[in-house]
Formats: sequence, structure tokens, C-alpha cells
Amino acid sequence: MGQFSISDLEQLSGIKAHTIRMWEQRYGILQPVRTATNIRTYCDDDLRRLLNVATLCGQGYRISKVAQLSEEELCRAVISCNEGAHDYCQQVNGLLAAMLDMNEPQLCYLLNHAIQQAGFEAAVMHVVYPFLQRIGVMWQAGSVNPAQEHLVTNLVRQKMMAATDKLASVQPTKAHRWVLFLPEGEMHELALLFMNYALRVRGHHVLYLGQNLPIRELQAVCETYQPYALCTVMTAVPERDRVQDFVNSLTTLCPNKLLCFYGPLAHIEGLQLPSNATRFRFMPEFLTLADELQIGVESKE
Repeated sequence: MGQFSISDLEQLSGIKAHTIRMWEQRYGILQPVRTATNIRTYCDDDLRRLLNVATLCGQGYRISKVAQLSEEELCRAVISCNEGAHDYCQQVNGLLAAMLDMNEPQLCYLLNHAIQQAGFEAAVMHVVYPFLQRIGVMWQAGSVNPAQEHLVTNLVRQKMMAATDKLASVQPTKAHRWVLFLPEGEMHELALLFMNYALRVRGHHVLYLGQNLPIRELQAVCETYQPYALCTVMTAVPERDRVQDFVNSLTTLCPNKLLCFYGPLAHIEGLQLPSNATRFRFMPEFLTLADELQIGVESKE
């Protein structure tokens, strides 16, 4: 599958290119193929091995000892040291290596372990999100296939839904009410699922409508549910030249409500937002708003 440059390996593993070259020359950690112009290129097996080596070295193993391990010994050592892992970068490297192996049990174990150590929200912010960002880089490089991406997405989705299901119910009369939905045709749900969890854990009431919702349905929802705010994520749709129309339509259908937009399409050049709308470039910005609104409700009680 895909080929990586040494700068790709540096970005994906966190190991400096100079160090990677040194490990190659002194210890034979990787065996790159050289192009006709003598440029190093690396395959998926090289990336997987480097991630495992980086994980062990991050735990204090000497590179000279790691280089002597067979592939089987290397994998066993990584699994063993991940049982006590507290370093976020190390956990992300472990998840990437498990994904490349299509090792679903190891992926589940590492996700569960990160959640148990840090708590669900911190695990998502410091482990899951960086993991997904690295996958995005690999996708652009053509080094992640659809099966690997679907495996990870569905596992993370399961974890988010399970964590949300464990939360205590919230009475809508005593909380800010939110409607969460994705535009018609939009299927990228992970960010919205996390927003659902984050709001609920802070005591907000959420009407979660999920993927692929025709915007016209929101007028009746607002009339019946009377939300404080509506929130959506725009990743792949609407089309870039239709985003302004989508924002305008939502404003007309749901007047006098706080409108929250997240995702890359919320930041296209020239997009005009109404006075009752806001957008978030990064998830911590949304969490800050959720915290501020929670404090406002508590101060009134």
C-alpha cells in the first residue's frame, strides 16, 4: 500500500527524521526502498515497526536492545508496556500500529485503557482526536484503506455511544435545551456524538437527531421542543457554494435560537453568519461554551 517519505514518518511517529536515519544506519531498524533519484521511501510495515519502536523507546527502552527484538517480541513488548502507558503520544502510536494490523482486540483494549486512565472526555481530546488526525494525514497519503478507516470510526462511535448511555438523564425544564443534527447527506458523525456527550455530562438537555436530516424538519422541531440552541457539523456537505444558503435557511426556520457551526465548511472564506450564530474551529472552544452555559444555569438556581 502507500509509500511514505521520511518526513511523513517524522510527522506520523513523532520521531525526528535525523533520528530515523541514525536508527537505520546503526541498527537497521528500517529497510527503505530508494527511488531512481536515491530518495528513501517507506511502506506500511516500516511505519508500523517505527511506531512500535517509538513506543518502547518512549518507555525507556534502549534502542540498541529494541533493535535486537524479533517482530513477535517487539509486538509483545509493546502490548506489555501499553498496559501502564500514561503518555498520550505513546498511546496514539499504539493505536496506529494496531489499526495498520487490523487488530480489533488491541484497538479496543487500548481505547478502553485510555478511557480508564484519563476519563472519557480527556481520552477523546488527548488520544482519540490526535489518533483520528493522524489517520487523516495517512488517508491523504493513500496509506489507509477504507476498511481500516471504517474499523476505527465504528469502534470510536461505539465508545461514544456507550459513554453517553451511562450518563444520568437530565430534565429539560431545568437545563438549556440543544438540538444536534447533521445536514442532509452528511454522514461524518463523530464530532457531533462527542458534542452530545459533552453537553449531557454538563447537565444540558439534548435532542440528538443524528445524521442526514432534511433542514425543513427543524422548523417543527423548534416549535415543539423550544431549544435554546441548535448545533451542526459541516464536514462534507453542503457543497461549498451552498453553505451560505444552508446557514440562511437555518436562520429563517429557527429564528431567535443560538446557532452553532463546527467543521471545515463552517470556516469557508466569505461566509456570513447572523448575529445569533457562532462557529468553532476547535473542539475546546465548544466545550468552553458548554461550561459557561452550565455555570449560568447553576448560578440562577
